[in-house]
Amino acid sequence: MTKLFEPFSLRGTTLKNRIMISPMCTYRAGQDGMANDWHFAHYGRMAMGGAGLVMTESISVTPEGRHCLGDIGIWNDAQIAPLKRITDFIRAQDSVPAIQLQHAGRKASSTRPWEGGARALNEEDLRLRGEQGWTTVAPSPLPYTPSAPAPRELTLAEIRQLVDQYAAAAERALRAGFEVIEVHAAHGYLINEFLSPIANHRTDAYGGDLNNRMRFLFEILDRVRSIWPQDKPVLVRVSAVDGMEGGWSLDDTVALAHELKRRGVDAIDCSSGGMGGSAVNARVPRGPGFQVPFAERVRREAEIPTIAVGLILKPAQAAEVVDGGHADVVAIGREALRDPNWPNGARTQLHPEGGYAHWQDPVGWWLDRRAQSLAALD
Repeated sequence: MTKLFEPFSLRGTTLKNRIMISPMCTYRAGQDGMANDWHFAHYGRMAMGGAGLVMTESISVTPEGRHCLGDIGIWNDAQIAPLKRITDFIRAQDSVPAIQLQHAGRKASSTRPWEGGARALNEEDLRLRGEQGWTTVAPSPLPYTPSAPAPRELTLAEIRQLVDQYAAAAERALRAGFEVIEVHAAHGYLINEFLSPIANHRTDAYGGDLNNRMRFLFEILDRVRSIWPQDKPVLVRVSAVDGMEGGWSLDDTVALAHELKRRGVDAIDCSSGGMGGSAVNARVPRGPGFQVPFAERVRREAEIPTIAVGLILKPAQAAEVVDGGHADVVAIGREALRDPNWPNGARTQLHPEGGYAHWQDPVGWWLDRRAQSLAALD
């Protein structure tokens, strides 16, 4: 049997297989940032589909850190209970609930992608949907596209406050029942903006050389790791490369991974891009598994577990990533949107002799009998 369906442990948390549902924004929360029945059904069906780990979409640590007004938040205690309902259900399906924490930085105050292509909110959005934009913040007052408004540069006091807000969000995530926490440092959002020389032109302790540009992330992680129980894992998602001249490089990512490992991070989730616009705007040539080499190099050179993501489409492809030692876990994103049962279906496809025994009984029982009926027709 492929290692894809073997258990995998990080600290005291064990996944039943090496398949993770990747964080994917859905923009279905209200303006209060509360998770709701839509999210319960969405994440519940992902857990029922057989993934070892189900990670939320990026959840904002401050109201101003929302990419869109539909983002889920975890900036106040009232937001804990609806998230706890979701984690309880995920756990009941023998899956591990994980949360991704984020602040969108200069990419905040945007429309949903289908309402204007993730552009900045404007007067038309206020008229049509009652959605009021706000002033964004960033390491430096540099817009992420020529047509975007310039953000306001964060003060040192505001940076310290943001570190506190990440820590408070981690404490709420623990109360909400999450087993794994991931700090989102990718896709051109705030932490990634500090890391990349494209977006960070500061001349103080948070800008300039590589160590200074990594400082904000390190301060957040030190606080999160001090709050998060020692038997529970902390992950970091990175854009392994900006894919732009003068930007963050894979060499930078390897150097960062060495330091993250030393600071108690348990795995690196390797994505790419997002510095010059949307994360889905290709700055890296795209093809099946196009980001797997990033995960492989980080795993090999930093000697830390990695998660591979990016057009991992077929079960055999996912199995080869794990069996070939390219990464420890594969993250399935839009394929899981298309088919929430992708993990269970992958196991049935790769190991048909097991039939549907690994599916949940109310589903597997019927599918097994259907398979017998279909076989009898041949």
